[in-house]
Amino acid sequence: ITQTIPSLALFGLLIAPLSALSFAFPTLREIGIRGVGDTPAIIALIIYSLLPIVRNTYVGLRQLDIAVIDAGIGMGMSRTQVFRKIEVPLAAPLVLEGVRTASVQSVGLAAVAALIGAGGLGWFIFQGLGQAAADLILLGAIPIIFLALIVDTIIRTIIRLATPKGLAGGNQ
Repeated sequence: ITQTIPSLALFGLLIAPLSALSFAFPTLREIGIRGVGDTPAIIALIIYSLLPIVRNTYVGLRQLDIAVIDAGIGMGMSRTQVFRKIEVPLAAPLVLEGVRTASVQSVGLAAVAALIGAGGLGWFIFQGLGQAAADLILLGAIPIIFLALIVDTIIRTIIRLATPKGLAGGNQ
């Protein structure tokens, strides 16, 4: 459901409750929890990241062949051993794909956080939009694109290394 809420709306929804909490509990304000700034941006990015990770974890664990699990049980493994030694390694590539999706998505969405005072490269983008200055827009957008590509490449490499050889389909 979080994927259907536009990112700016989610940032906006977090401003009021975090502001109320920071006024009710001044110690929260002292540690940086306010209605605007980094805290609502981080919370929103975490919420947005949950869906791809949870969805891929669920699918990764549900798509396992029951015969493989039964074989582990037949070999005398406990349910915990089956989970740790069979299910997790076989589901890991799909779980990591969810982490990759969430990570790349978060890099892009972090730019929108500039609208609620979180700063970052999004500041350049929104300053450029406000001033109709393409150079400022590119100054923020190009590094974000490169960061997303770097994060994607790193996590794809990790996924390739974490994929059991039997699942790799001859790609290793």
